[in-house]
Amino acid sequence: MNWKYLESPEELDHIVAASHNSPQVIFKHSTRCNISAMAKSRLERAQKPDEITFYYLDLLSFRPISNKIAEIFHVEHESPQVLVIKDGKCIYSESHSGIQMDEILEHTVLN
Repeated sequence: MNWKYLESPEELDHIVAASHNSPQVIFKHSTRCNISAMAKSRLERAQKPDEITFYYLDLLSFRPISNKIAEIFHVEHESPQVLVIKDGKCIYSESHSGIQMDEILEHTVLN
């Protein structure tokens, strides 16, 4: 998994813009949570298409960005959480043990 690290609010503008060309995935991770560590590990072991960009957000270091994500995409904050952004909108959100690569890929089919 080649994560792109989400560390500034300006990167959210880039994610929204890029989502009009290809799906963007944001994984919100708490480094102190075992469930979050398991979800991250599952994602890292799974195969993913190169066309989809996966962003990693360290919630403990960048909580204001997580709050901005909740505001922009109209989702309730959860940890861990994965969001699929397509055409500027969150089209899929899942948390905890529901985070599965196959479900993410179902929502990121490139046409």
